[in-house]
Amino acid sequence: MAACSLVQYVVIRSDLKTVLQWPLGALMAQACHACTAVTHLFYQDPNMQTYLADLDNMHKVVLEIADEPSIKALAEKLTEKKIDHKLWIEQPENIPTCLVTKPYPKTEIQSHFRHLKLCKG
Repeated sequence: MAACSLVQYVVIRSDLKTVLQWPLGALMAQACHACTAVTHLFYQDPNMQTYLADLDNMHKVVLEIADEPSIKALAEKLTEKKIDHKLWIEQPENIPTCLVTKPYPKTEIQSHFRHLKLCKG
């Protein structure tokens, strides 16, 4: 399977910037933390190995989700559907900020993210 046929979804809470006024750099750090954690957790997974084998062609879709209850609900839904992911919990605040899936063929998981909009900076 070519890496270009795999996609990794990155979902960040939009209320962190609009309500809590987090700076852009802090939001980017959350996404980076979550992506790194997923890479570590699922490093041996065949999809992850294929994705990493073609670094110049990785495909990520960065989306926004409304708030903490919404991101927790998405994490629960993905867990129920056995879709590997990491919900990043920022410490020491203990705030869920970002969710990232391991790479999957887009057709396998895109339906779980269709209701979300692309992240706007």
